[in-house]
Amino acid sequence: MGVSLKGHWSLTGLRIINAEKSEFNEDQAACGQLCIRRCEFGAEEDQEWLALCSEELLTGHYWALFDGHGGPAAAILAANTLHSCLRRQLEAVVEGVVATRPPMHLSGHCVCTSDPQFVEEKGIRAEDLVIGALESAFQECDEVIGRELEASGQVGGCTALVAVSLQGKLYVANAGDSRAILVRKDEIRPLSSEFTPETERQRIQQLAFVYPELLAGEFTRLEFPRRLKGDDLGQKVLFRDHHMRGWSYKCVEKSDLKYPLIHGQGRQARLLGTLAVSRGLGDHQLRVLDTNIQLKPFLLSVPQVTVLDVDQLELQEEDVVVMATDGLWDVLSNEQVAQLVRSFLPGNREDPHRFSELAQMLIHSTQGKDDGPTGEGQVSYDDISVFVIPLHSQGQRSDGH
Repeated sequence: MGVSLKGHWSLTGLRIINAEKSEFNEDQAACGQLCIRRCEFGAEEDQEWLALCSEELLTGHYWALFDGHGGPAAAILAANTLHSCLRRQLEAVVEGVVATRPPMHLSGHCVCTSDPQFVEEKGIRAEDLVIGALESAFQECDEVIGRELEASGQVGGCTALVAVSLQGKLYVANAGDSRAILVRKDEIRPLSSEFTPETERQRIQQLAFVYPELLAGEFTRLEFPRRLKGDDLGQKVLFRDHHMRGWSYKCVEKSDLKYPLIHGQGRQARLLGTLAVSRGLGDHQLRVLDTNIQLKPFLLSVPQVTVLDVDQLELQEEDVVVMATDGLWDVLSNEQVAQLVRSFLPGNREDPHRFSELAQMLIHSTQGKDDGPTGEGQVSYDDISVFVIPLHSQGQRSDGH
């Protein structure tokens, strides 16, 4: 799909299905232009609002990757829904976004003469409204997915990684374990954090502490270095609870022998022995095997949003943002991806499809070829989707796949 992008934004990406091992794919991707308009409403003469949307105030661009689990249904719904949710949320605040400083009252009405001072003291900026719109859009999309899956009798969930270009800034919103990084000549900058049962251990344990009924007496919220056994009873062993970053010792009781709320390490860590991520969309019907214990109360749909002020960067032609689902990062580190970017782009400046070819090369580097760019023969068996977003002004149309 060719997309004409405004300013210094252009788009490219490539997806590979299940590492070419089957036709079934739980990854979904979406991209396109966001046109944000001012909406005014007429009188309710016909028992409905008459929307008079005409003036386009902002144009932005949108890239999104959705990594499904438990089937593709949630990822497909997210790919078809989230951008519309985001557009609605942005249209609701667009006049504040384009203002020098967001007004206390969107209508411009001033109840207190000191209202502007309160806004200034809170440090509220236009980008905070965009962040809020992204957070609300994820929440709205999650609710839509829940209703749609329940109505259709389908199940599943997905992670979501979204990048939005607006007013010279790139907003990266992440809920799950996909990743985005900025690669420049002398810099690698993570633009997202991964949300797994391990990285959100304290939040998840805190929920189990406040609402112990969520565990139905089947799990222990405490973390131990390993699963405890009967022989550990009465012994003092290492543990930590929701309030602890460090460790301490406790005398093992019978309740400590239950299956842990979070079990395993690294990529093998699971929430309630079931799910490898702690944020995402969907999973409303997901339960622990052979129980009625729901996982949804422990999951967040709200993303973490990182803002990259692109206008403040002295951009070079090879400066890019790489977005990819976890299948890529299971095999390649940030440094290896940056090495591939830096080795490929400078020698292909005249190739109009170089960013698509770079995305393809990144994916091929996970396919176990010993003579590949990393020379390590690494293999990913997961679905992989990649977007490569060039930040420098190209003055051209670019390809997306």
